[in-house]
Amino acid sequence: MPLPYRGRGSRLASSRVASTSVHSPRRAGRGAPWSSHALRLTRRRHSSEQVPPGPEPQADFRSGKWLQEHAGGDARDSQQTARAGMGSRHRICSQEEVVIPCDSDNDSGSVDLQLSNLEDIKKDPSSLELTDSDIFDITGLSQESFIDSFRHLTQQGPVSEANVERLIQSIQEVFNGELQSEFEKLTFLRSLSSLSQTLPYDETTESFIHSHITDIVHVLNMLIEEEPLHSLFSSVRQEVFITIANLSYQDIHLLFGSEDRADLFSLITKSIITLPSVETLIQLQEIMPSGSYNTECLYRQTFQAFSEMLQSLVVKDPHLENLDTIFKQMDPWLQSTKDHERERATASMAQVLKCLSRHLSLKLPLRFQRLGHFVALMALLCGDSVTEVAEEAAEGMHCLLHVTLRLKCTIYDKKNHPNLRRAMKKCQELLELYSIKQFYSCPFKIAQIFEAFLNSNELFQFVMTTLDGLENLKHPCTQKSAGELLITMVKNAESRFEKVPEIMGVICARLSIISQPRVRRQIINTVSLFISRPKYTDIVIGHLLCHPVPYDRHLAELWRTLEVELPSTTWILWRLLRKLQKCHNEPTHEKMAYVAVAATDALYEVFVGNRLQAATFRLFPQLLMTLLIQIHHSIGLTMSDVAVPSGLYTGQEMSSEVTPLCFAIQATKSLLLRTLCWQEFNIMEKNKGWTLLEGKECHLQGVSLLANALLERNHLLAQKVMYLLVPLLNRGNDKHKLTSAGFFVELLQSPVARRLPSIYSIVRLKDWLHHGNRVFKFLALRGLCYLIKHQDMREDIRSLLPCILDLLCETDEKIVLLAIQILLQLVGTMDFTTLTAMMKTLFTLFGDESRQVLTICAQFLKWKLPQEVYCKDPWYISPSEAGTVCKFFGKKCQGKVNLLAQTLMFSKNAKLPIRRAAVLFVGLLLKYVDYSELRTKGTDWIENEIISIDLHLQPGFCGHLDLKALLHDPEPSLCIIASQALFRVQKVGAEPDSRQSIPG
Repeated sequence: MPLPYRGRGSRLASSRVASTSVHSPRRAGRGAPWSSHALRLTRRRHSSEQVPPGPEPQADFRSGKWLQEHAGGDARDSQQTARAGMGSRHRICSQEEVVIPCDSDNDSGSVDLQLSNLEDIKKDPSSLELTDSDIFDITGLSQESFIDSFRHLTQQGPVSEANVERLIQSIQEVFNGELQSEFEKLTFLRSLSSLSQTLPYDETTESFIHSHITDIVHVLNMLIEEEPLHSLFSSVRQEVFITIANLSYQDIHLLFGSEDRADLFSLITKSIITLPSVETLIQLQEIMPSGSYNTECLYRQTFQAFSEMLQSLVVKDPHLENLDTIFKQMDPWLQSTKDHERERATASMAQVLKCLSRHLSLKLPLRFQRLGHFVALMALLCGDSVTEVAEEAAEGMHCLLHVTLRLKCTIYDKKNHPNLRRAMKKCQELLELYSIKQFYSCPFKIAQIFEAFLNSNELFQFVMTTLDGLENLKHPCTQKSAGELLITMVKNAESRFEKVPEIMGVICARLSIISQPRVRRQIINTVSLFISRPKYTDIVIGHLLCHPVPYDRHLAELWRTLEVELPSTTWILWRLLRKLQKCHNEPTHEKMAYVAVAATDALYEVFVGNRLQAATFRLFPQLLMTLLIQIHHSIGLTMSDVAVPSGLYTGQEMSSEVTPLCFAIQATKSLLLRTLCWQEFNIMEKNKGWTLLEGKECHLQGVSLLANALLERNHLLAQKVMYLLVPLLNRGNDKHKLTSAGFFVELLQSPVARRLPSIYSIVRLKDWLHHGNRVFKFLALRGLCYLIKHQDMREDIRSLLPCILDLLCETDEKIVLLAIQILLQLVGTMDFTTLTAMMKTLFTLFGDESRQVLTICAQFLKWKLPQEVYCKDPWYISPSEAGTVCKFFGKKCQGKVNLLAQTLMFSKNAKLPIRRAAVLFVGLLLKYVDYSELRTKGTDWIENEIISIDLHLQPGFCGHLDLKALLHDPEPSLCIIASQALFRVQKVGAEPDSRQSIPG
């Protein structure tokens, strides 16, 4: 390329050795089958190798002869020289050599990874000291010194003082005037390039350039701004890149050090990256011919000049700060949504990294602070859907691994050498499993390698960049690649993450924009990995609880689908439970802690999801009592009574129907359903137990009802709850103790209650008899009524007669009646004095109005339902009976599709039991429907009927019964049954002939 290259004289021309010709042999070593991709890139996309040749060039535009002629010639000579220079562009189109600065294709210093020299590490990693020579052996880098590599750059003859003065004068004239024509622009740029060659030995040149840096930057900025953004019809842009590179090799950096230089860097980067694609440029040339220029050839020359300019910035960068600046400039273009822009940026960085890996000479302190971000971004590009981008990124990653090895070797001291050696050994083992091409085509394999070399801050950058890639709007990589990268890195390095809250924040923000189910699964698995580690469990739970309730469908999905190994499930559920329990120790007169409401909602979502079912069974006693206590604390409260963190509901209006109590009731219902307490649930529903629990005056009645239901239907669970309550009764505030005491007293009916030490039974009840709260006195008497049935406990209860006699004077009739009931059990054992005192007290009660109440109660207790109106349990708690009914209809009835349609009409009913039964019936009856008829009519109408039913049931309960809304219905039993029914409907539609695949 005569015009851009020969102007540098022997300094740059000598760096382009003949070994870089198209026919040069491929490199040796491990990567031999895979030739240098940067070279292939230059041949294919960013060079003009195959462009038809043009006319032979004239005299060298930058030779000494030209300088003399320019200084003393006339305008006509100058114009002829310019035409000669422009004509020389055609010669580059015919040359066979394609060059890469600072590199040769058959150099023994191949950058292919060769880690086979680690045998000494395998034998005894701790006994060896890591040196720079070890790194060269490990990575296969050339041991050629930096000085040797660039010795040829400074070997040139001096320029006369007269020519230097003429060059300075011509450049000075530009500062005081304007550049109009292309010829004037090129003359200025090439004069500046020629002048840069005199810097090593001419103090006048050095003084002039240093004192006019601002002017030079201003002129270059102006030249780039005048170039059209959507076309390429001149070589000015190319010449600007070459000029900057020439000065950079002389340690004059026009793109670093000030705001105006940074602006110039940004402008020239944009000017080349944002050019239209090569195909578009060629089409523009056909429409608007550019004379002697071949647009495709000119583009490839310009792009190569840009890449070489970037390389000139890092070739003598001992602290990597220039690489950091380049990466900041290229970062947005590496994430461009336009394929050709992304490809150019990736190709540029690949060539920069290749140059850097060959001539890296690091010194402390290192100032490259974004290694993790860089690695992640290049790894994501390795999974790009555009083949060229992926290949360029693979070449870049290849070189980046070398740079990282040298970087870490420079940073690590001798104490950390074993860690570095272990990391390199792991790197070698992984690379031996795959070929180089396989390795860089799989981003998750790249993560496995780099995980060993990144520190905690770099790992954080890696994860955050990968999460940005999941957005798929800003970054063009596939969500699949980003998901694999993320899960791999977290699996391998989760113990070294220090900024888990920040990572969780980004994950939660990204969930709403990730649509691919597989990627969503990977994201949730990432959260599962963090939450399952005791080190992060509380951190993750704490972060997840700092979101608005009720949780949106994305966070609800996260709670419901946590994938955790069995040993960790109990720990996670226990830590979530403890978050709620700690809130119950706070004084009741203050606002309720927001974490209590959030934890209750989280428990509900966990129960509905059923992923932690084993842990739910294991912690059932603690969960049940904690939720009942939360119900007691939530009675009568609205969200205004909750200490909601400021800014949590910004831009959101909270529904008045959302209360702490509704979350607690939902969670308690779901707990019973998920632990198969269907009978207990039915007892609560049939006896309005949920309404009782929600009442301020009747809360304990609801607690007693549930305790009795559990004792009747599941004695083993009741026994476990009783043993839990023994220590729990002494903790918490009054509401905590009252709920616990109400449940405990009912469980004293169990035969195992007699095994409790008296200090936990009779002695405790005795203390409650003297309690200032009448509710505790009532509970004490109720407990004594249950315990007195055991003969071996009557003697201890008999010692409480004085206290019980005193309670006959209470104004609360419930207390008096319970006291009488206990006294009747003990009357046969009383002495004369005690009996006389009791009778005197009882005589005063004969005229009391409570007599009518006792009569009504007696009649009620003896009343039984007639056999004619007796009905069985609801279907949802007796699936076998429901299945029998459906089987009967399946065998006896014709036109079962019509029967389905009729059943769906009942899903509009305002009553919950009817709606619930209708959805259950649809799901079960599908097992017996004629599939041929379904194939004719399809299942869409069934799903649509379930999904879109207008409900005009009651005020506040209307609209569309959307399936997703139904799956999140406030009533857990309906939510679970609906999900089962929908599964059967969709299964029939997907496999109409596979009846056996439909679960019963």
